[in-house]
This record gives sequence, structure tokens and C-alpha cells, in this order.
Amino acid sequence: MKVKTGYIYHIKDEYFDVVDDENLMTNHERGKKRPTYFTIKDKDILWFIPLSSKVEKYRKIINSKVNKYGRCDTILIREILGKDSVILLQNAFPTLEKYIDHAHLLDNGKPAKVVKSLKDEILQKFRYLMKLKSKGVNLFFTDIDKIKNIMEKEK
Repeated sequence: MKVKTGYIYHIKDEYFDVVDDENLMTNHERGKKRPTYFTIKDKDILWFIPLSSKVEKYRKIINSKVNKYGRCDTILIREILGKDSVILLQNAFPTLEKYIDHAHLLDNGKPAKVVKSLKDEILQKFRYLMKLKSKGVNLFFTDIDKIKNIMEKEK
């Protein structure tokens, strides 16, 4: 499978056994696979950013952050595949291609991807959060350094 930035994938259950991080989104809902993930390809490491359909739940969180800090860079609500979706940058985590279960497919059988303008916005926000992290301001829920080390050992 050729993994590309901006496409949407599902992850294998095995990943969560290997990583064992309680802050990862691991829920199954109504028999569906784990959340879908927007993917960023960074050499051999992939960054998965969970997508959620719980728009109203996260809209309240965004509003609270905006009221408190004047902005919210960790959660976005944008249209993906024709409906509003939540992009949880704060829940991003590194993985490897071997842990991809499958690409999220459209009705026509083609892999799902986000539009270029949204892909660019997500990349810009993700890079900003990574820059903050390098300066000691960690806004990620998962221990991305620990997980990245696990993935580096597995490569």
C-alpha cells in the first residue's frame, strides 16, 4: 500500500497492544473500526490524527479554549467527505505503515482524502504544535516521544 499525506486510514488493533498508551483513542463504536485517521507521512514514520463525528462535544471544548486562551490550535471542525468532522490534533501519534489496517474507501472504491486546502491547514497546525513541543510546550495528549521511540525500534 502506498501511504500518502492527506489520506484517511484505519489502524490495526495490534498497534494499541504494542504501544499500550492509555491516552490513545481506542474506542470501537457500534461495531465500527477505530476512528479514522488523517495521515501525515514523515519518512518512515506516519503521524495519525484522529477524526471524530462528535462535533457538538468538541465545539464546546473549542469554545472553552477560545474563551480562556483566545484561540484553539489543537482541535479543528471542518468538512471532510461532505460532513462536519472533528480533527483532533491534540491526539496525534506516530505509527508505522505495518500497522495500517486499510485505507478508508469512498463509495466508488477509491481511497478517501481531504481537500488540498484542508490538508495544508492541518499540516500547518501540526507543525506549529510540534514546534511548541520542541520549545517545551506540549499540547499532545499521548506521549509521542515514547511512542516514536517504540516505532523507531520496530523499523
